[in-house]
Amino acid sequence: MQLQFLGATGTVTGSKYLLTGDSERILVDCGLFQGYKQLRLRNWDDFPVAPGEIDAVVLTHAHLDHSGYLPVLVRDGFRGKILCSEATYDLCKILLPDSGRLLEEEAIHANRKGYSRHAPALPLYTEADAVRALGHFAPVPFGQPFPICGKLTGQLALAGHILGAAIVTIGDGQRSITFSGDLGREHDDIMVPPQPIAHSDYLVVESTYGDRLHDPADPAIQLGETIRRTAARGGVTVIPAFAVGRAQSLLYAIHQLKQRGLLPATLPVYLNSPMATDATALYRKHRSLHRLDQRQCEAMCRAAHIVNSVEESIALNQRQVPMVIIAASGMATGGRVLHHLKAFAGDARNTIQFVGFQAGGTRGAAMLAGATEIKIHGEYVPLRASVCQIDNLSAHADAGEIMRWLGHFQSPPQRTFVTHGEPAAADALRHRIEETLHWDCRVPGYLEQQELL
Repeated sequence: MQLQFLGATGTVTGSKYLLTGDSERILVDCGLFQGYKQLRLRNWDDFPVAPGEIDAVVLTHAHLDHSGYLPVLVRDGFRGKILCSEATYDLCKILLPDSGRLLEEEAIHANRKGYSRHAPALPLYTEADAVRALGHFAPVPFGQPFPICGKLTGQLALAGHILGAAIVTIGDGQRSITFSGDLGREHDDIMVPPQPIAHSDYLVVESTYGDRLHDPADPAIQLGETIRRTAARGGVTVIPAFAVGRAQSLLYAIHQLKQRGLLPATLPVYLNSPMATDATALYRKHRSLHRLDQRQCEAMCRAAHIVNSVEESIALNQRQVPMVIIAASGMATGGRVLHHLKAFAGDARNTIQFVGFQAGGTRGAAMLAGATEIKIHGEYVPLRASVCQIDNLSAHADAGEIMRWLGHFQSPPQRTFVTHGEPAAADALRHRIEETLHWDCRVPGYLEQQELL
C-alpha cells in the first residue's frame, strides 16, 4: 500500500489521506481547509487525483474539517461509497447541507455588498451538491469488519471526541494502518473515552494539543465565573461553538451550573444554531455512544432557548440585557455567530468566550492574539469586548492523553505519522513519542507519499 497526505499537515484542517492498494484507491476523510487564506485556496484547486478514480471514502467523523469537501468530490466525479458510523451519517445529514447553504448565502452577500475580488463570487459548493453527496453514504457498525473495495477491509472503534467519531483501521490481508481521527478526552462529561488499539502496522495520529496539557481546573466553573462577571456589568456573553460536540458540552455545563446555583436560573441562554439544535436531538437516538442517561439528555436539550428564525436571531442583537448566546461556528469563520460579533464585539461590557482550539488564520485566533478589530462581511468591526478562552472544554485529547492511548499498543507500529496539528504541536508530539516510546515517528509534509511495506 501507499499513503499520500492530502491535508492536515502543518494545520488542523483539511484532513484527507489517499490510500492506494494493488488496484484500490480510497480516501480516509475528505475535509475542508480552514484558517489562513493560502490554506483555504487549496479548496479551490484541482484535486490531486481525479475524483472519479477514487473507489471509496472512509470518514472518521462529521466535523467539516474531515467531511466538508465531500460535496465537491461527488460533484466532480466521485461515484463510490462513503463509509462511516451511523451517527456520523446522521450528523453529516445536518452539517453538509447547512454548509452548502451558508456558502451560497456568503456568495450572495459578497455580491450584494461588493467586497469579493471575484465577479461574481461563487460558493465552493451548493446545498444541492451536499444533498447529492449524502446519497453515497453507507453506514457501518462499530467493532465489526466491513468490506471497502478490492482487498481492503476496515473496522471502526470509538474515538470519543463527538457523537459517532471513529478510529479507523484498514487492512489488505498483509498489513494494516490505523487512523486515530480526532481522539476524545479520557474523562469527558458526555463522550466516552477513545477505545484502545492493540496492534497496527502503521499509525496516523492527530496532534491538535500535542504540545500541551489541558488545565485540570473544572471548565464549567471557569465558564460560570466568566458569565457571572459579564452579567454583573450588564454584558452579553457570546460563545462561538462548533454545532456538534462543543455546543452540547456547553448546554450540559450550563444546565449543571444553574442546577448548582452557580448561575442565576433566570439568566437567558440562547442556542442560535439550527444545526446544533438538530445535532443535540441525536444524542437521544445514539445513547450507547455517550455517557448521558435519558434524564440528562433531556436536561441538556432544555438548557437553552432555541432560536428558530432569522428574525429572532436579528432581534437578539437589539437586546441590551445580560444573556448568553451560543452560536456556530467555533472558530468564528462563518455562520450566525458573525452577526452577533458585529453587534456585541464593540461594547466593553460584553465577553467573547472561546471554548475550543482556534486554528491559525481564523478570526478566533486573531481575537485571542489581541486584535483590536476584526473583519466581518467586508467591514472592520472594533473589538472592545473581553476575549477569553477555556482550553479544557476542548473535545481533543491533550498530549498526556494521546500518549496514554498510544501506550495500549502491544507492539510498536512500523512507523507513526503525526498529523492534524500546527507545526509546533506536531513536532512536540513526534519528539515525545520518539523519546518515551522509542517508536519510528515522522511528521509528513503536504502531498508527501509513503510506501507501507
